Parts: sequence; structure tokens; C-alpha cells
Amino acid sequence: RVAEDGPAVTAELLRLVGAVTVQGKQVHDANIVATMLAHGVRGLLTHNPADFARYAPAVAVVPLVPPAPPALGLPPTTP
Repeated sequence: RVAEDGPAVTAELLRLVGAVTVQGKQVHDANIVATMLAHGVRGLLTHNPADFARYAPAVAVVPLVPPAPPALGLPPTTP
């Protein structure tokens, strides 16, 4: 299922921008959260949890952590 951008997302975005300080590129993060909320998605996996911390009351922000380095100091392998 695709979470489309539409009137419900716009309304949620305007509500968020009125409730949380958002400037510049932060509007993109706000739009992601607005889309989530408009479509009932309540969890966000991200490599940038600090960028979404301001929305934590509305959505669960779950950090994606990098894999642990390999044992014995060997360089990581890439798939």
C-alpha cells in the first residue's frame, strides 16, 4: 500500500508546523511524519533519530543501528 500525499496529509502537516518549530529542510521530516499520521503509521525506523525526536510524542522513533564490527578487527564485508 502506498501512503499518498493528499488533503489529509496537508492538514496534518499544517497542524504539525503550528505545534512544533520547523525550519528549512526540517519541513521534509515534518511531511514524512504528517504522511505517517494521516495514514495511521505510528512507527518510524531511521538512521537519523535526532531529526525526528521532536515528533516522538506522536510517533515511535526507532533508530536503525549500524551492524556491529566483525570480530578480530577484520574489515566489514559488503554484500
